Amino acid sequence: MLVLITYDVNTEDPAGSRRLRKVAKCCVAHGQRVQNSVFECLLDNAQYEQVKHQLIGLIDEKKDSLRFYKLGNNYAGKIEHVGAKTSYPAEGTLIF
Repeated sequence: MLVLITYDVNTEDPAGSRRLRKVAKCCVAHGQRVQNSVFECLLDNAQYEQVKHQLIGLIDEKKDSLRFYKLGNNYAGKIEHVGAKTSYPAEGTLIF
């Protein structure tokens, strides 16, 4: 299923900046960045629960926030992109 993960980490202190880097690193490991704090991730239910648990453990719930949008398996018609910085197809082949 396609999951959209968004986050807002308070970076007013050095600890917040560290949290932000850790959250971004976790998201990069599981999906593709489509905006600064927005990631598209193709996950099964077990992977979703694991990533969600990891991210919740990284943030300060009094200062930061996470949002998870479960778009499901039939997401192709639910996404419309306008403008620069197009992304690669989530299920496509990557060649480096």
